[in-house]
Amino acid sequence: MSIGQPLLALSVSVDYRNKPNALRNVSLEIGRDEILGLAGLSGSGKSTLALSILGLLSLKGGKVRGQIHFQGQDLAVYSQTQLRHVRGREISIVLQSPMTSLNPILRIGTQLREAWRAHAEGSPQDREAAICAALHQVGLPHDKEFLKRRPSQLSVGQAQRVTIAMAIMHRPSLLIADEATSALDTISHAEILRLFARLNREMHMAILYISHDLLSISALCHRIAILLDGQIVECGSTRQIFCTPQHTYTQLLVSALPRVPYLANSPKPNEDSLAELVGEAAP
Repeated sequence: MSIGQPLLALSVSVDYRNKPNALRNVSLEIGRDEILGLAGLSGSGKSTLALSILGLLSLKGGKVRGQIHFQGQDLAVYSQTQLRHVRGREISIVLQSPMTSLNPILRIGTQLREAWRAHAEGSPQDREAAICAALHQVGLPHDKEFLKRRPSQLSVGQAQRVTIAMAIMHRPSLLIADEATSALDTISHAEILRLFARLNREMHMAILYISHDLLSISALCHRIAILLDGQIVECGSTRQIFCTPQHTYTQLLVSALPRVPYLANSPKPNEDSLAELVGEAAP
């Protein structure tokens, strides 16, 4: 995990017409090469925070106040045209349901090529090489037969890997995973967590991992921020959050777990524990 100027530093508040103060003075930093877990119950504002980083809240009637510094530039003052050069290239997002993220009509190869063209210029050879590399990175085949498939011909786990391939095709500096494992079975869940850990390690990609699953967060993330009713109530290292939680809400969350997860001394995600921890969380 890199030390120095953070990759992302934000301080924002968000209002909706029917819900003012959806986020209240939320301050957060993500270091280069860091995996930050954002935990909280449904409705606490996790997805609102993710969309505010990407400049997409206006589509949902939200208004962002504050600053969002990414690589030294304030995205909060960017126009939509400027943000389009950031989204997909420098910051990408993976959402909860891959079957709604993918177009059910178009073949996988078509969707990957459209995703590449949306954020890059280059020859067909460059495009196919980038697609091949991204599919290989997420553990999917890149032969013609696979590229001709449609989303309905894939498992949910395979479909989520396709959306991750789209997200990493341009090697972004920051990947936002918004409940990206919530729709998956236990085995696929563990495999995707291992994939995120590998992307962080091999591609030096910072990850904002948003989830209500504290066991997965404990295995994957370097630091954790706890969000409650639109406010960050606690933020610290994974070991500190689980071993010495300070806020009453954090203490309640940790006490609700079947056991306090084993936390490796290494500051890096403990990949060997991912499957075990996810398995314990399964019913």
